[in-house]
Amino acid sequence: MKLEEVNPYFGKRVVVSTRGETRYEGVLEKIDNDPQHVYLQPVVTGAEPTPYRMHGPGARTHAIPLNEIRAVRPASRVAGTITIGGDLTLHRMGYGAMRLTGPGIWGWPSDRENALRVLRRAVELGVNFIDTADAYGPDINEEEIAAALHPYRNGLVIATKGGNTRPGPGKWVPDCRPERLKQCCEASLRRLKLDRIDLYQLHTVDPNVPFEEQVGALRDLRNEGKIRHVGLSNVTFDELRAGEKIVPIVSVQNRYNMMYRGGDNERIIDYCEERGMAFLPWFPLGAGDNEITDNTEAQIVAKAHGVRVPQIALAWLLHRSRCVLPIPGTASIEHLEENIAAANVDLSDDDLVRLGLRQSASTHHGAHDER
Repeated sequence: MKLEEVNPYFGKRVVVSTRGETRYEGVLEKIDNDPQHVYLQPVVTGAEPTPYRMHGPGARTHAIPLNEIRAVRPASRVAGTITIGGDLTLHRMGYGAMRLTGPGIWGWPSDRENALRVLRRAVELGVNFIDTADAYGPDINEEEIAAALHPYRNGLVIATKGGNTRPGPGKWVPDCRPERLKQCCEASLRRLKLDRIDLYQLHTVDPNVPFEEQVGALRDLRNEGKIRHVGLSNVTFDELRAGEKIVPIVSVQNRYNMMYRGGDNERIIDYCEERGMAFLPWFPLGAGDNEITDNTEAQIVAKAHGVRVPQIALAWLLHRSRCVLPIPGTASIEHLEENIAAANVDLSDDDLVRLGLRQSASTHHGAHDER
């Protein structure tokens, strides 16, 4: 192929087909002083290597001669997209930026430049939904996002939240008085360098403030043009329904993962799918313990697909419902790349049965025979 034919794909996630009918997936890059090659950075650490020479820090980028390239096309994703609010189309693998702060989600991280690199790499890999909150840091997480990504790429959605105060590391105290929520939104607008926040979420429900007043404050902000859409976090099904009567709700963010499921969340997810809302599971890979990675069934499925258990946990969420948009967080570029690659893990019916997401055919038919 000629350089001008490849130009539209630079900086994007693609599949490169060579004359030997071999395909490689990664982010396509160009080196200005080398017009004979394009450079492909694999999106999965440990992916099958190309036969081409390596280039760059850590020798991770593959130099592919232009004259060996047969075709270049955008990478398809099993996960696909979801459109919320009628106007925001999101890739169904987002990024949760909370982990880019210090211990206890407090203060700056020890390596500030790494935090900026992680954010930029997420966008390079096709992430167009980043979740944060004014309480992360506090304030620091939003400042990091603006420092790394402003001016923002077209289509990139920065979602933030308000409603929690931070007395100290690891401590969270709700304060959702309407006047304070409005002040929080104004401050987030300044830190993120935005004129309007695409998705502003009530971080938690404050038991000391009438729920109608809390959601009503977000309605007012929406009417004033300061936020485009409203989301809720850490809510029950009944609270979601009550919130809908006050202002249109486009997303719910609750704790949910392969090992932490059931209860009200199953009903909320089904309702979100029915209503065209996004369900954003926080702690999609667990709370930092080994509950998911030690799961024997997940280990078996991961080995069959040649991936790591956390990738199976993310794929499980994507297969739970087309409304689920995971927002895994990490301060590691290697783990970020693995998380994003999970959007391409296509679980089989047998996998879903093994992971408890689908009933086996024999069980189903047996139940049918008894009726």
